[in-house]
Amino acid sequence: MDSQRLLRPKSIALIGGNWTDAVAAGSRAIGYAGQLWRVHPTRPSTPKTHYFRSVDELPAAPDQAFIAVAAPEAVKVAGALQRRGAGGFVCFASGFSELGTEVGTKLTESLLANVPDLPFFGPNCYGIVNFFDRCALWPDQVVGASPARGVALICQSGTLALTMMFNDRSVPIGYIFTMGNQTRLAIEDLIELLCEDERVSAFGLYVEGVKDPERFARAADLARSRRKPIALVKAGRTQTAARTAHSHTGSLAGSDNVFDAYCRQAGIARCETLSALCETLKVLHSGGPLGGRRLLAMGASGGDMAMTADVSRDLQLSFPPIAAAPRAKLRDVLGERVTISNPFDFHTYTWFDPPRQRAVFDTAVSMDVDAVAFVLDCPPEQKADLSSFSVVIDEYVAAAAAACKAALAVRPRSDDNTGPARVALLASLPETMPESIREQCLAAGVVPLQGLREGLEALNLCGAMGECWRQGSRVTMLRPAAAAAGSKTARNLLEREAKQALAAFGVPIPASRQVSVSSAVATAREIGFPVVMKAAAATLAHKSDVGGVILNIRNEVAAEAAAAQLGKLGDQVLVESMVSDGIVEILVGMLVDAQFGLTLVVGSGGVLTELVRDSITLLPSFTSESISAGLQRLAANKLLAGYRGKPAGDVPALIDAILAITNYATANLAVLSELDVNPIIVRPAGKGVVAVDALIRLG
Repeated sequence: MDSQRLLRPKSIALIGGNWTDAVAAGSRAIGYAGQLWRVHPTRPSTPKTHYFRSVDELPAAPDQAFIAVAAPEAVKVAGALQRRGAGGFVCFASGFSELGTEVGTKLTESLLANVPDLPFFGPNCYGIVNFFDRCALWPDQVVGASPARGVALICQSGTLALTMMFNDRSVPIGYIFTMGNQTRLAIEDLIELLCEDERVSAFGLYVEGVKDPERFARAADLARSRRKPIALVKAGRTQTAARTAHSHTGSLAGSDNVFDAYCRQAGIARCETLSALCETLKVLHSGGPLGGRRLLAMGASGGDMAMTADVSRDLQLSFPPIAAAPRAKLRDVLGERVTISNPFDFHTYTWFDPPRQRAVFDTAVSMDVDAVAFVLDCPPEQKADLSSFSVVIDEYVAAAAAACKAALAVRPRSDDNTGPARVALLASLPETMPESIREQCLAAGVVPLQGLREGLEALNLCGAMGECWRQGSRVTMLRPAAAAAGSKTARNLLEREAKQALAAFGVPIPASRQVSVSSAVATAREIGFPVVMKAAAATLAHKSDVGGVILNIRNEVAAEAAAAQLGKLGDQVLVESMVSDGIVEILVGMLVDAQFGLTLVVGSGGVLTELVRDSITLLPSFTSESISAGLQRLAANKLLAGYRGKPAGDVPALIDAILAITNYATANLAVLSELDVNPIIVRPAGKGVVAVDALIRLG
């Protein structure tokens, strides 16, 4: 399916009434130089505008068309465009599958039948704008320049696409696409198509739902291989998984957490807000991902530096100490009155001395960090004198250009994002960086970041992306041919069955026997005290909630009392040896996400699981390295490392057990619904781990 005529048209047909008037106005505003044909069955022609009565009357097949008629008529118009050999169209008309009705569904089916091989956007699609080639199918105001190189915005919301177009942040936008119902062309199609356009520097997405996760992942991989990074905002952070969770794993791994995990492992920047998306895209446009998250922040105000440190407190940016050589250079320029630290308040002693100020900047931008940010807020351009600020910014921009040239001459930027530090000018308030300053910075390769929080978030996200790309982290989706999670025949294995199934794959489990209540005391004696007794009824998924678990049974008297109590819940009990030297309890769970497939959840286990909600989510490929990195993000990692004089836990044994659990889940992917090992007790280093409880739900 060739979409180039649709994306870069030499002729456009506007089909419909009032809405197409706005499209025509937008085409004139952007400077479209091709043929623009109007189609309406009854509108009279004027000296300025000729109306064709139908698509069949057009002088040639249009490359692009905009359909703004009622849904039933839109289906007929689309068929006419197919017969004429058009390049494609935007279906602005609504009333199709987005209604969720039988009528809407049938109209969608008819539309697809009428255009079997014609690319189109929508239905229910706001439009598209190609700023590069100055053409627009956009029923609203068109605002923006025509950059030589810029980002492609792909949005599942017309209003938010318009909002991004109206940004006052100098985001260099080359394309804007709205996707509507994604009946033919979806987000992943656009990414694949635009990977071949050398003018596209990065992708910015607003996503409400991914139509085809596997194709989306392939498209994202293609973009990464072409060094066209993706930043996105995805709606739905507050939505829970659309299914009943039978396990702790299910309650922790909502669909949004899984999407988060996908973005982290695929090297995609997931932003919280449109503001952060704008700033992130400017960083990516100006050189791609950062090498990492080491930041030098500097400015002429102690207050700015304190705010920078505070705002960064929940980010993963680091502020490494300034090394001895640059420290000595700065001391020579600034004297003893200035404290040389990071964040770096260089005061205003050199502000009106450009050569000395340049010396400060030359030293700063050449440091061994991933990014340098000069925090500065300017007065309003039309209301105040910018000259004293402009002089300093000129020196900063010149220093950045010289440092980049010198660094690249010695060691060109490589595919792993190593190279000279990215240089940014960072305003605390979005409105305190005038357009002239932003454009000056962008032209020189300095990133103009607006808003302290948004700017720091952008640097953090781009640093995380660079780390991911350098490490080669990828996602390999493992999805069953049919979803086991929705099976009506799903059942829970008995705990003993579940643990034995896991033990067959190498998961350590305690010595145990399932026996009648009358044999419980004798069994405890044979296993050896202390023991644990548990009710063994198949209907008890969470035994501790109903008093079905009794710990630390140290003698026969206690065993008799425990057996009597558990006998009220069923006629069978599970008797196990008790682990008495545990360092920390860890939950390990697996589930099959409806979109992204097999998913691993690791977190604080036992009674703390849902109380502290300390967990991480990982997607395949599951490796020792990825699991180790995930464990380091847990609050429980402090306990694993040895906390307040306590011994460290056996982390290698924990990683081996987690890998064994993923191997079981992979082998049983076709029937697995959920798997919950809670907890694995981690013993002191060298003594291993033990999985003391397990729930497996099969479909």
